[in-house]
Amino acid sequence: MNPSKPHILIAGAGLGGLTAAIALALRGFRVDVFEQAPVLGEVGAGLTVSRSAQAVFAELGLLGKVRETASITSRMAFLHYTSGRLLAGAVDDGDGVWNPDKPEGGIHIHRADMHALLAARFAELAPGHLHLGRKLVDFTDASGPVQVRFADGSTLEGDYLVGADGVRSAVREKLWGEGAPRFTGQVAYRFMVPGETAAPFLREAGRAAVFLGPGRVFNRYTLRGGAVVNCVGITRSESWTGEGWSTPARVDEMLALYEGWHPDVVGLMAKAPSAHLIKWVLFDRPQLSDWRRARTTLLGDAAHPMLPFLGLGAAMAIEDGMVLARALELSPDGDGLNLYESLRQPRTRRIAELSRIQGEISQARDPDDYDPAAAPAQDKSIQDYDPVTTPLTPETIV
Repeated sequence: MNPSKPHILIAGAGLGGLTAAIALALRGFRVDVFEQAPVLGEVGAGLTVSRSAQAVFAELGLLGKVRETASITSRMAFLHYTSGRLLAGAVDDGDGVWNPDKPEGGIHIHRADMHALLAARFAELAPGHLHLGRKLVDFTDASGPVQVRFADGSTLEGDYLVGADGVRSAVREKLWGEGAPRFTGQVAYRFMVPGETAAPFLREAGRAAVFLGPGRVFNRYTLRGGAVVNCVGITRSESWTGEGWSTPARVDEMLALYEGWHPDVVGLMAKAPSAHLIKWVLFDRPQLSDWRRARTTLLGDAAHPMLPFLGLGAAMAIEDGMVLARALELSPDGDGLNLYESLRQPRTRRIAELSRIQGEISQARDPDDYDPAAAPAQDKSIQDYDPVTTPLTPETIV
C-alpha cells in the first residue's frame, strides 16, 4: 500500500465491500474493512456471476478460481409452470465444467465460496486490515479525516468512508435518516438439494431453468459442478410483519403455495431439507438522488437495493467496487467520489427498473403470454458492459 494515497475505510465485508477493497489495494490505496459480524461468512446460497462480474474477477486475479469452484451454465430455459413448455431461452446442454470454446457460458457459484475467495485475496494484499466484530454506531466526516466509532468504543480514522453494509445500512441511515427498508410484496423461499437427490427433477431443462407462473416463479440451477442444486421460489405476498431476514420455513407451507406446479418443481420442494429451508422477505429502499455526503459514499445494496428477477444484484455491487477504485485512482481527491456516483447511478437505476419489470412479466397472470422480446432477461445487451475497461465517462456506463 502506498502511504501517499488516501486511506479508505469500508463498512461491510460482503461481496461488494471486499471487491472494492481488493481493487483499491491493487492500486496502492490503504484500505481497512470493518464488519460487524464476529466471524466472516456469507448467508444465502447461489448467485449468478454476470459477464461484467467475470471481467472484474479476472482483473482481481480470481477468475480461474471462480471457474474451478462454480458450475458453468451453457443456457437458461424459461418454462411454463404446469406443462414445462419452453417459453424463452434454451435448454442447458453443458456438463457444468468451464469450456474455453464456449466463453459465453454463465457462471453460478455458492455465495459462501465466492465470499471466501474474496476474503482470502484481500488477506493476501492487506493482511490484518479486515476487522471483525466492529459494529459502526457513528461517524463524523464534516471536515478533515473521517472518524468511525464502533459499539465496543474503538475508533478508526481514514480519508474516505464507503458504506457497503447492505440494505439495512447504518451508514445510509446516518447520512439520510430514512428508517427501516420497505417491504416489496415479495417473499423468497431458499433451499439446496444434493445433486444426486435432485437429478430426477432436472430432466426437463438441464442444469438451469426458471418456471414462470401466476404470482410465482421458481428458479433452480446447479452449484459446485453439480454437487448441489440451488432452489429459489419467489412469491407475491400481501403483507409481512417482523424482520423477515432468513426466517425458518416449512416444506408444507411452500408446497401449498406451489400446488399444481410442474412435477419437477414440487418434486424438488419435497426434497428440501426442512432444517435448512428459509424464507427471505425482499426489501428495498427509494432511489437516492445523492449517494455521497462530504467524504462518505455508498456501494451495493446500501446505495441501490433491487429485486432479484435478473440475478444482477451481486453483480451491481461488484461493478461498484471496481468503478469506485478506478474513479479514485483517476481523481484521488473528493472529485473521485463524485465521478464514481455519476458513473454508477445511471446503470444501477436502469438495472433496478429492469429487474422490477422482469418480475412483473415473470409473475404475470398467464405465462402463455410471455413475450421474450419484452422481457429484460432475454436482452443480452444488459451485460455488454465491462467495468474494468469502459472509459470513465457517464455516457458509456449504461
